Amino acid sequence: MDTAEILKRVRRLEIKTRGLSNHIFSGEYHSAFKGRGMSFSEVREYQFGDDIRSIDWNVTARFNHPFVKVFEEERELTVMLLVDVSESSIFGTAKQNKRNMITELCAVLAFSAINNNDKVGVIFFSDGVEKYIPPKKGKSHILFIIRELISFEPKRKGTNIKETLRFFNNAAKKRSIVFLMSDFLTGSYQDALNIASKRHDMIGLHIYDQRDKELPSVGLIQMNDLETGDRQWVDSSDKKVQQYYTQQFHQHVQYCRNSFKKSGAELISIRTDEDYVKALQSFFVNR
Repeated sequence: MDTAEILKRVRRLEIKTRGLSNHIFSGEYHSAFKGRGMSFSEVREYQFGDDIRSIDWNVTARFNHPFVKVFEEERELTVMLLVDVSESSIFGTAKQNKRNMITELCAVLAFSAINNNDKVGVIFFSDGVEKYIPPKKGKSHILFIIRELISFEPKRKGTNIKETLRFFNNAAKKRSIVFLMSDFLTGSYQDALNIASKRHDMIGLHIYDQRDKELPSVGLIQMNDLETGDRQWVDSSDKKVQQYYTQQFHQHVQYCRNSFKKSGAELISIRTDEDYVKALQSFFVNR
């Protein structure tokens, strides 16, 4: 894509996702993710029903009238988006491919974050870290992230979540809210996820296509592994082949769920032809 086309796509995506953030997710996001604690804000006169433990005795003694301390939540948070840009992310057979859905999800979450004055950063990864964008605030920073999401071209094809989490664990100095977006077609990452989940609020977004789950009955077809380049002829009309294909998908999903559950993290599964708005709303409300 040339620069003009990229800017057009950035603008269209901004209009769509910023509207969702402003009108749908602003309250849910704020409620779902708490600040780091409470900080002193001011004092005011004691009112009937106030907790006597909040009385400021120094101010009370000075004015010979009870005053209480008022605290407010420390809201500033850091949101990190860990984005799978491996070759399998371009797969899609319905409304959009996995990468396009991930791009929209990132944009919605990023705008929701800056609406709450939070910082946002991104790590693009394949079988290694492709690019790291340190967390910052502001609309211009979010638009830069969206532009990168649309135009970024990875150098490698594979997927390695374990190494990505290790990089993030070393790079992140403060506790963050982390959205790990991938189809999770990778090797084991349990240990790295355990470490990350102890330090950060980890949420996995498992993005998959219907054809990852079900093999269409169209006879003899050649299947290509986008990440390794391996090719294999398969009789897609064979019932045993179809059953095995679906079984492998369910085993993969179960492994993902178990890994996140063991680490104390959360996992959301979203299909590329589903409404991600409902999935995110449900997640925010349940938290």
